[in-house]
Amino acid sequence: MTFDIFVIPFFGGLLFLLAVLFIRFTAWLATLDKSGRKKLGHGLLNGQIFPATWEVFMESLLHRRMFKQNKLLGFMHMSFAFGWFLLIVLGNLESRIYSGGHVNPPYYPIFLKFFVHDKRTLPFELYTLPGFFRFIMDFVLLFILSGLVLALIKRVRSKWFGMKRTTQHSRFDKWAITSLWLIFPLRLLAESFTAGAYQGGGFLTNTLGTFFAAFLPVEYLYYPAWWAYSTALGVFFVTLPWSRYMHIPTEVLLIYLRHFGIKTGKKPDSFSEIEIYSCPRCGVCIDVCQMNSAGRTSSTPAYFLRSLRYGNPDDEQNANCMLCGRCHEVCPVQIDTLAIRIAARYEDNKLLVPSFKYLDQFDPSDTTADILYFAGCMGHLTPAVKKAMLKILTASGERFSFMDEDGSVCCGRPLLLAGLHEAAAELIRKNTDLITRSGAKTFVTSCPICYKVFNEEYKLPGVEILHHSQYLLRLVESGKIKVNNTGITAVYHDPCELGRGSKIYNEPRWLLDRMVTINKTEQERENSLCCGGSVGDLSMNHTERNVIRDEALKVLLASEPDILVTACPLCKKTFDNGTETVVMDIAEVVSERLQPASKTELSAAVEIAG
Repeated sequence: MTFDIFVIPFFGGLLFLLAVLFIRFTAWLATLDKSGRKKLGHGLLNGQIFPATWEVFMESLLHRRMFKQNKLLGFMHMSFAFGWFLLIVLGNLESRIYSGGHVNPPYYPIFLKFFVHDKRTLPFELYTLPGFFRFIMDFVLLFILSGLVLALIKRVRSKWFGMKRTTQHSRFDKWAITSLWLIFPLRLLAESFTAGAYQGGGFLTNTLGTFFAAFLPVEYLYYPAWWAYSTALGVFFVTLPWSRYMHIPTEVLLIYLRHFGIKTGKKPDSFSEIEIYSCPRCGVCIDVCQMNSAGRTSSTPAYFLRSLRYGNPDDEQNANCMLCGRCHEVCPVQIDTLAIRIAARYEDNKLLVPSFKYLDQFDPSDTTADILYFAGCMGHLTPAVKKAMLKILTASGERFSFMDEDGSVCCGRPLLLAGLHEAAAELIRKNTDLITRSGAKTFVTSCPICYKVFNEEYKLPGVEILHHSQYLLRLVESGKIKVNNTGITAVYHDPCELGRGSKIYNEPRWLLDRMVTINKTEQERENSLCCGGSVGDLSMNHTERNVIRDEALKVLLASEPDILVTACPLCKKTFDNGTETVVMDIAEVVSERLQPASKTELSAAVEIAG
């Protein structure tokens, strides 16, 4: 016997799921832009499919990133994903043993123990191939059930898993998760009742079958149990496309497309929709989001992506984000939530068209400068940073020009964060012309936000772009300036755009090591806290920002350092208003510790300056 009507819920649900996935995946791929379709074709031909497949195995099945975040959570997710995968693969191999190697209907391996009643029992189980499969299939089922127990515990004791908050479920989520949690216990009961009725099974199902047969009519119960198991599978498959579990197939597609070089664009597109559907709403992003401190929990990434997915985007949710990137660092799927938010803001603001005709009045007068210095908006609003940089540049003997000396030029980041891409493109074009006509080969900015924009959005061939922490380190290492080490203690705060945004973690620390003793903090490098002054948030008030700032200061100043050092004028300005501890930009630290130049060095500097 290879068929029974109880397989219909499973088989019908599976066919329904495959049809939905085919329609959605085809629509997504067909609506990729021209560049995306080209990358898709190249990716299929240039071998990228192999590293992509490896990542699918490591992330979608083994949940490597989740393990790095929390081993208990990683095991829980892996036991479901990898365990179910093993049941499918090993079940197909086992079914071929009993069918003589024939290809079987899709439902046959799933319900094999209903169709095949092998009565060979435990003492010789591992010495035969069928016995080995009975053992290993029971073991894998037990492995999955252990993850289920952890999942149940997590729902009531999430703090045991290092999570203060968990996501709230939608209606389809509740149907899907209930059916998912029933699938494997029902399979265990169905196989155990069958083993009890026919004196078969593996070490787990045989033991439970014998136990149940002692006081239950298992010969009447095993058939309803198979019906319940099939129904749970069918319900899960039917609800999956509209639930959080859609991430299971969609994440696989996302990984392949990423390896082919496709990224989230500046406007909403099919790839960003794939990312949205790939969010598992696991909740690990919620705790690290500092918007919780401001009482804006609903704007955290998991809920923001959910609102986009279900077609009811909330403008307030979209605006209430500092774009600090902490969520991206912990996301096991590495969804580019920041790019998706900015694309969504484009939809809100695309009718606004600012004018930048005032820029036409600027004409760089010095075309002999080697260094073009750009203080940025926040550099001008924090004049101590600008003054420190000008002092250092003068002391170094470098030939430099000050691009935004009168403070009238912006890099374009606020426009980009607001989704005003056309306006930003116009500003970038005008700034590019100014920089090119300056003749400088090195562009230095004090603002991490400006650095990221100039580095990623501008095309400046032949011009090296440096953040001032990188440039100052180069001056010290080349001997153009010398600094003293005073022995005071300091903590270093990694600005969001410089650290997580641009991966510059070491240069500021190497520079500071020459001048101070650096104390480590609980949250640093990729886990660094946002100062709260981010220009990425479009609606948060000062009271809410101050709460975020004060919580960050509490962590940063736990070791009671002499000074708090950052490498961002905005962070300096924000922190300076919240503590009596001295807050300095790294340029100020260098400026205060400059050694006086010798007569020989002064003469050389004068000669270089012409």
